[in-house]
Amino acid sequence: MEVNNFLTEIIDADLAAGLTEQIHTRFPPEPNGYLHIGSAKAIFINWSIAKKYNGKFNLRFDDTNPVREDDEYVQAIDRDIVWLTGEEPNGGIFYGSDYFETCYDCAVALIKAGKAYVCDLTQEEMRAQRGTLTEPGQNSPYRDRSVEENLALFQAMRNGEFPDGSKTLRAKIDMASPNMNLRDPAIYRIVRAHHHRQGDKWCIYPLYDFAHPIQDALEGITHSMCSIEFENHRPLYEWVVDNCPLPHHPKQREFARLNVTHTVMSKRYLRELVFEGHVEGWDDPRMPTLCGLRRRGYTPSAILDFVQRAGIAKANSLVDIRLLEHCIREELNETALRRMAVTEPIKLTITNYPADKTEYFEVPNNPRDEAAGSRQVPFTGTLYIEKSDFAEVPPPKFQRLKPGGEVRLMGAYIVKCNEIIKDDAGEIVELRCTADLETGNGMPTDGRKIRGTIHWVSAGHAIDATCYLYDHLFTLENTGDVPEGTNYLDYLNPDSLKKLEGCKMEPSIADVPAGTRMQFVRMGYFIKDEEPGRFNRIVTLKDSFSKTLK
Repeated sequence: MEVNNFLTEIIDADLAAGLTEQIHTRFPPEPNGYLHIGSAKAIFINWSIAKKYNGKFNLRFDDTNPVREDDEYVQAIDRDIVWLTGEEPNGGIFYGSDYFETCYDCAVALIKAGKAYVCDLTQEEMRAQRGTLTEPGQNSPYRDRSVEENLALFQAMRNGEFPDGSKTLRAKIDMASPNMNLRDPAIYRIVRAHHHRQGDKWCIYPLYDFAHPIQDALEGITHSMCSIEFENHRPLYEWVVDNCPLPHHPKQREFARLNVTHTVMSKRYLRELVFEGHVEGWDDPRMPTLCGLRRRGYTPSAILDFVQRAGIAKANSLVDIRLLEHCIREELNETALRRMAVTEPIKLTITNYPADKTEYFEVPNNPRDEAAGSRQVPFTGTLYIEKSDFAEVPPPKFQRLKPGGEVRLMGAYIVKCNEIIKDDAGEIVELRCTADLETGNGMPTDGRKIRGTIHWVSAGHAIDATCYLYDHLFTLENTGDVPEGTNYLDYLNPDSLKKLEGCKMEPSIADVPAGTRMQFVRMGYFIKDEEPGRFNRIVTLKDSFSKTLK
């Protein structure tokens, strides 16, 4: 996998200058939710760069905030990374919580050096004294506590002697710094919450901006690559590694986040969608989560292809979700099995075909891949066809079945519609046709041209199923820029899921295992779900986006 971008240029320069010998990267998710396609970009960057330079790639769970973290998310993240990359991280799997003692020791070292102090201000008071982009902040009245007092207070914080939120440990940097992140940021807070790994051992927890550079340094990370919102945090990252007793000095560099149309990437929003019941769960196929995309039928290769095509740069952009659909459609066009499925069935009876006869037609599994072989499809005098493949009053250029018209049954006979049967409500319930029984495989013997071809399923052999058809989760293209006075939830697409029950499928579909991706000919690409009888549409056959790539 050849990966070249501005990040690899930075690494090439560092290698040429002898600043490092072996590249070591990491992906540090917080286990408070499931990974999404934006995470896939961060994983791809760190994993692929490590591979490019024969380096190491770590998975490190940033579990420094116990309030929303859970082992369920730990397991899901590990599973998604292995699914996406095809392998376990070669540098190892680590947990930020395993470094709590070292983080504490670093905090003590900063206090002893006069570079950290215990502050009694509330969050609101700290925010009020922080200043603005044009005005410096105000020093905390507790900033000049002695080293001895700070050490005693910090030890008492650890011992659980103070209420939650009553004190913080702050780095003593510069309240007049033009970078707001250097205005004496809090680096420890008091939080009594059960930790999924540490239990109730700790009641103080390091904040991300303090813990993260320490963790990178302890693991020997050479290049800490993160999303662009951390660019202004980089001076604090460097201050921590410069002022704490650490064995390595990692370099932080930033890249633009992956934003995709008609969806949301904020983990807070994704949690709301799940816990407020707007979707079936984290793995709802409409969700941008990796488990949702997997259940929808997207492949790791298509997702990684999408990430690469979207590009790796420093400028934020909004990527059209149709590019993702194009990537999976392009792949499945070459690889997916072809099967016949009727999603909205209408009965078709061939009146001149023996009622007790069954014959089998040889149909290719994938016309684009001879190695995929073929299968035998049963044919009888009673079939199901798509409701949309018949028009009693056909529009112009309609090339499917119509009264008195002929159409080719895919791989079988030509049939002519002679009679329409309706129920009491006037709905069509059956089409009665005659077949040209001399036209096996749909080739007329008299040279007449049959323009339309439709798919079908033998009624006596069909299996019943439910098809789930998905559309964009949101009607708004850019959910990061909602009109004033509205909420992103106001733009949930009411038609994002259409459930078609009573679908009829050829019997061979019963034998394919769950997770098999298929093209239902003329209807789209589907995946067989773990839930019995359920098929999720991955993407439609039509690809309007490919025209924009030319």
